[in-house]
Amino acid sequence: MLSANFTARSPLWAIPVMTAASMTNLLSLIARDRSDAAFRRLFEEYGPRVRSFMLRQGVDADVADDLTQETLTIVWQKAALYSPEKGAASTWIFTIARNLRIDRIRQQRPWQELTDQFASSIPSDMPLPDVQLDEQQRETRVRAVLAELPADQLEAVRLAFMDGLPHSEIAEKLGLPLGTVKSRIRLAYNKLRSALEDLR
Repeated sequence: MLSANFTARSPLWAIPVMTAASMTNLLSLIARDRSDAAFRRLFEEYGPRVRSFMLRQGVDADVADDLTQETLTIVWQKAALYSPEKGAASTWIFTIARNLRIDRIRQQRPWQELTDQFASSIPSDMPLPDVQLDEQQRETRVRAVLAELPADQLEAVRLAFMDGLPHSEIAEKLGLPLGTVKSRIRLAYNKLRSALEDLR
């Protein structure tokens, strides 16, 4: 279930990389296991981004917070409905956010005539160009950094962020001390975080 510790202001750097594959894996873990850890990763990545989207659409800060919470709550509840064959996870999440914003507009202005100007303020069902560009830039940067990581760091990152294994299981799987595994992940994490900071 949702934790009270999740907020729309959770730091983006809490998750260094969120590729399409890892996003799909997180949604699968949420749908299958109701994994709090997977949901925390997803929320820390997309909570701030959904909130920023709401603010760019002219929503005030309090309403943006509410709609962000609602968006991620629906993601938690309906993760099993996501299908990677139908599109990127980010598009699915932002479609939920867009629809919630439209519903909020309709609730606030139930008797307002739908003028051309007002209609143009409601986002279409097409994927948001800035969302697509953001995803492409992030994935390109992530792939470049991953390609430069030493093999030992890359293996630790893959097990932690792609396979979703806790550090203790990675240490056991690789036959390494827990401290060594944490050190490798931290080194890779810092490189990825530094590379992605320029995109924010």
